Amino acid sequence: MSIRKLKARQILDARGVPTVEVDLVTEIGLLRSSVPSAVFPCENEAKEVRDGDEAAYGGRSVFKVVETINNVIAPELLKSKLCVNQQREIDLLLQNLDGTPDKSKLGVNAILGVSMACCKASAAKRGLPLYRYIASLCDNNEVCVPVPVFNVTSGGRAAGNNLVYQEFLILPTGAQSFAEAMRMGTEVYRALERQLAEMQELKVPLGIVDTGGFAPELEDDAEALVTIDAAISSAGYDGKVSIGINPCATAFCKDGMYDMEFKTDESDPEDYLEPDALREQYAELVGQVPALVSIEDPFDQEDWDSWAGLVSQAPELQVVAGELVATNPERLEEAVERQAANCLLVKLGQVGTVTGAIDCVKAARAAGWGVAVSAGQGETEDTFAADFAVGVSAVQFKAGAPCRSEAVAKYNQILRIEEELGQQACYVGDKFRGPFAAA
Repeated sequence: MSIRKLKARQILDARGVPTVEVDLVTEIGLLRSSVPSAVFPCENEAKEVRDGDEAAYGGRSVFKVVETINNVIAPELLKSKLCVNQQREIDLLLQNLDGTPDKSKLGVNAILGVSMACCKASAAKRGLPLYRYIASLCDNNEVCVPVPVFNVTSGGRAAGNNLVYQEFLILPTGAQSFAEAMRMGTEVYRALERQLAEMQELKVPLGIVDTGGFAPELEDDAEALVTIDAAISSAGYDGKVSIGINPCATAFCKDGMYDMEFKTDESDPEDYLEPDALREQYAELVGQVPALVSIEDPFDQEDWDSWAGLVSQAPELQVVAGELVATNPERLEEAVERQAANCLLVKLGQVGTVTGAIDCVKAARAAGWGVAVSAGQGETEDTFAADFAVGVSAVQFKAGAPCRSEAVAKYNQILRIEEELGQQACYVGDKFRGPFAAA
């Protein structure tokens, strides 16, 4: 099925920041994709292109990317005569057009939009649900429904409070279905809201950050975890809802040490923690809150030894490589070799093409790792990431709290997929560590 037209435009993401939308037209109609924009970009991920004109959206407009798609990518793609079902060839053409290792010439926001649109068009041509088509690209004969990972409390760079860790997460691992997991997550989220409101003598609804998490002023990160644990009990889900944290430690690493006061005026190099001391802090939190089962980005992205040390010393923990790998194939290869984690966080916006992300999934799974798929940071209403998570049989799917439409749209898409699968729906549940073995 040939491509008849390719056109891009600037739209806004959920934060009111410009991003890219792509329309692709074939003989069966129009397919549309939109690209999440980076909020806290990693140095090891593919690069966005922004206009840099401070007079337009504070330099964040993407008109250059729109022109690149319309005037560079579209003519080359049409001239190539590639069909939309040639996903790998299309993605290779896009990478070759860019010619840089980090996609900084055309921009990952240009490349991903086209790659996703072609993937949707091919699924439509074949008469397949998008997740089924992605499963075929991933050589999956069977799909699973992932555990949703909800960000319920925020700190670090994402919030103006005193919490050091960036995300406090809940995972309904004891649910029997994704639908039940959504119920559990939503009820715990609201129980936490009521609890925080009572603690701080506030009225609901409480304010939230971009990802939907609450941003309370608490004594420290330990109190945040204890409060979430209490909300799980209050909602009646003891033993059924697990807890995760994402310290995003790169944000407070300074010269190989960790500044736990990086958000305050009290920051003092004399008080920075050695990596071993930070690892001990994590161990103490696990001892205090046994429901804590997952840690994402516990150390700086270049502190390889500390990552490997945590994996070897705490095999009961899921250690998630987010910024450490940044969905970068070369970084993933090194992380596997060093045994620096046991779960890969995949973001399409970090790698830039559908097949590039699939290759990372396969490499992680071959190493015995679990695979979690994450939506982007500056998200849109596009639900591609949800179909991708099911298609590649990710064991977890992370899209924020169950409250903002750009996140809920993706969770709702998985609800629809689970309903469509019917008796064949396999919810990961307590096997959230993965890897999921496709039949």
